[in-house]
Amino acid sequence: MGKKYNILLVEDHALTRFALKTSLRDVDFVDNVYEASCAQEAYEKLALYDIQLVIMDLGLPGINGVKATQEIKKMYKKIKVIVLTSHNEEDEVVKCLEAGISAYCSKDIKPDKLIELISDIMNGNLWFDSAVSRYVLNTTRTMNSHKQKSDDTYNLTLKEKKVLSLLADGNSNQQIAKKLNISVNTTKVHVCNILQKLSVDDRTQAAIKAIKENILG
Repeated sequence: MGKKYNILLVEDHALTRFALKTSLRDVDFVDNVYEASCAQEAYEKLALYDIQLVIMDLGLPGINGVKATQEIKKMYKKIKVIVLTSHNEEDEVVKCLEAGISAYCSKDIKPDKLIELISDIMNGNLWFDSAVSRYVLNTTRTMNSHKQKSDDTYNLTLKEKKVLSLLADGNSNQQIAKKLNISVNTTKVHVCNILQKLSVDDRTQAAIKAIKENILG
């Protein structure tokens, strides 16, 4: 049997909490699902139970979800936080990123995708909704501008690093192909290999991971 995780849902709408809890009830890597309707209740549950993941709504009454996220990450550095919200304001996204969240996604996400996402997050990956990707890229660049280059644990080739660098700067496959003097098909192969090696689903995730972990130096 694989490792199981305890999850805390921090959401003020009872119906949303019920739907989330129902979706997670029979997932093989989920042990217990706890609930909190506000930040204060979340703090109390975290003090009582051994929780590995918090799924956080930002629109909470009283102490909002941004502040709650900051406090939780300050008190429990190892706990992973997924922000699940309908809010996409840049200021909120940036503050959550600076607090050290692992994912920021829309409440429109389908249950099976959320379950897959949780599994990825618990395995050390990151995920950010495409709606906030521009904020994430800008913020991670700023946060890591003075960070030491990471060890190359992903076994990227020199060509793949060049492709990834151009990808992180927002270039299309056609633009990358032209700048590196290779075919578009070859570019697509490199991008596919990069996504596989970084264990991400799309170009945005690859760019964010490359910047956040300072893979490119």
